[in-house]
Amino acid sequence: MKTQVTIYDIARHLNISKSTVSRALTGHPNINSETRRSVLDLAEKMDYQRNTLSISLIKNKTYTIGVLVPEFSTSFYPQVVAEVQRVAAEAGYNIVISLSNDCYETEVANAAMLLSRKVDGLLVSLSNQTQNFDHLKKFQRRGIPVVLLNSVCNELLMPRVMVNDYDASFKAVEYLIRSGKQRISHLAGPGTSAVNQRRLSGYLDALKKNGLPVREELIIPYDLKLNKVKIYVRYLLNLPQAADAIFAVNDPSAIEAIKAIKSLGLRVPEDMAVIGFGNNYGAECTEPGLTTLNHPVAEMGRSAINLLLQMVQDDASKWRAITKSLEAQLIVRGSA
Repeated sequence: MKTQVTIYDIARHLNISKSTVSRALTGHPNINSETRRSVLDLAEKMDYQRNTLSISLIKNKTYTIGVLVPEFSTSFYPQVVAEVQRVAAEAGYNIVISLSNDCYETEVANAAMLLSRKVDGLLVSLSNQTQNFDHLKKFQRRGIPVVLLNSVCNELLMPRVMVNDYDASFKAVEYLIRSGKQRISHLAGPGTSAVNQRRLSGYLDALKKNGLPVREELIIPYDLKLNKVKIYVRYLLNLPQAADAIFAVNDPSAIEAIKAIKSLGLRVPEDMAVIGFGNNYGAECTEPGLTTLNHPVAEMGRSAINLLLQMVQDDASKWRAITKSLEAQLIVRGSA
């Protein structure tokens, strides 16, 4: 069995002290660049692996960030997490990704796992079911910073990074109105989600501002199971006064709506226009292409992890529950 290389082996090869090797490996400022380069080159050549457990015990840090998100079924969270991973790696941190599958109980269990892993900070997007936040309070009690991503938790003072869902939804619905649509439906997500609530509010206020009545029969909250979309499209088209447009809470719902409309022999957008939310993979691949609101995914991931890393480095007395709200751009394609 191959013996694991230690800092003593590197020190012996370079004829320097083990403390010099240790400082070079950890980026200590009192090591000249030539020595540091020699140490790093030899460490790579000898396949040296840092003892992260020892380092975490010495510094009381694990250099690990927990990332807890509800789903990977759309491209939103994978793209956000990819940017989080990139920025964290540049700062010398690893990330542990955990998926709740939009289930509160799974979210609580995964939070407990990340807490047991002694993560230095937590980036979390809450499930649609989450109404109790005791699992996040445990992080606060232990002095571990938490940043909310695309979520709201008014019980706890925590910083958050989110999209301005209200303004984006208002913009989308007003665009449909200005395009001549009068009976605009909203395929809404579960009302327990703050994100869905903000999108519904934008929809309602755009109607009111433009003098259109709010018709309850055109608002359909549902659990985001896509096999139901065709049923809802049939319902909207069979109303005494059929809907002439759909503003969907997300792109998968919008894409399913386009498929359902076309399967009924109708035209998009002439008979029914469709707008989604997210600009997910596939939005450009529908026929016609999906008009949608573009999530600034890279900026969201970058903003959230930078905010969290700053909190990890700062004393808790400097933490502030700031809200960073990012704008979503309307991308016009053929569906509206």
